[in-house]
Amino acid sequence: MKHIVFLTITTLAFAAWAQAPKEPAKEPAKEMAKPMAEPAKQAAGPKIPKPRRWNEDARHCLERPSNTEIIKCAEEFL
Repeated sequence: MKHIVFLTITTLAFAAWAQAPKEPAKEPAKEMAKPMAEPAKQAAGPKIPKPRRWNEDARHCLERPSNTEIIKCAEEFL
């Protein structure tokens, strides 16, 4: 019984996911303005994500005096 329910739900989910979203018709004037705005964004440069520190030791955070400071210190390692 559980298999039938699971297969029914996945079939309906795939059918809904496969439908193409409806896009409104674009005006040519707006399309011409977009390329002018993009170089300004590129000049700022790509954002470099911080390296993940989840595998490093965060026990030094436990030496902080209050719980909020411990939590703020430990969040860097998540």
